[in-house]
Amino acid sequence: MAKYLLVSFKTCPWVQRAAIVLREKNVEFEFRHIDRDNRPDWFLAISPHKKVPVLSIDGKVSLFESNAIAEYLDETIAPRLHPDDPVLRAVNRAWTDYLPTFAEMVTGSAYADDEAEHKEAIAQIPLAFARLEGALEKQGAGPFFNGAKYSLVDAAYAPFLQRYDFLDRIKPLGVIEKFPRVKGWAEVLLKRPSTHSFPESEFEPLYRRNVKNRKNYLSQFVADAAVAAE
Repeated sequence: MAKYLLVSFKTCPWVQRAAIVLREKNVEFEFRHIDRDNRPDWFLAISPHKKVPVLSIDGKVSLFESNAIAEYLDETIAPRLHPDDPVLRAVNRAWTDYLPTFAEMVTGSAYADDEAEHKEAIAQIPLAFARLEGALEKQGAGPFFNGAKYSLVDAAYAPFLQRYDFLDRIKPLGVIEKFPRVKGWAEVLLKRPSTHSFPESEFEPLYRRNVKNRKNYLSQFVADAAVAAE
């Protein structure tokens, strides 16, 4: 069995995506967390974009980009999470390609510098959810993106639906309730053990601390970082 090392910042959703796929395939792996503000030379040598995730395989090959990592794992380790049907597989790949746009629209409020930017960012969330609502309606009855079977699409979106949940608890957004399919999908994914990089009691405080430390508009609504981390 190959030895897998997943290099990460602690709260990176793109790393979380790779970790979810590894867990869904019951693969043992090592997490190695690095400092976002002090990236070691060994990491810079294996990450062309200077970003995480990086997946090291047997210390010989290093893969970067979360989508490439997920596809590699799905091609090499059972069970296969992509659909067998080539058309459905293409549809799934298209929706994973949409993920960066979705992520920016749904979590953009975390990076707004003032109230006006925050309101503008929130106004994008219904557009992103509406597109997913329509996709879920076409795909099947749920509970997952393709219906009964968990897929790479589920693994990709889970971290960002989780972050919407975190942001909604910092300052209520009140959007997801208008999209019942997305809401139901998110609830199922957030209950799934593979979604969680850390115990929930640890991970949300880490995220809140990051928001607090950005010192932008939303940070004022987060309790003191030391308190939130308790």
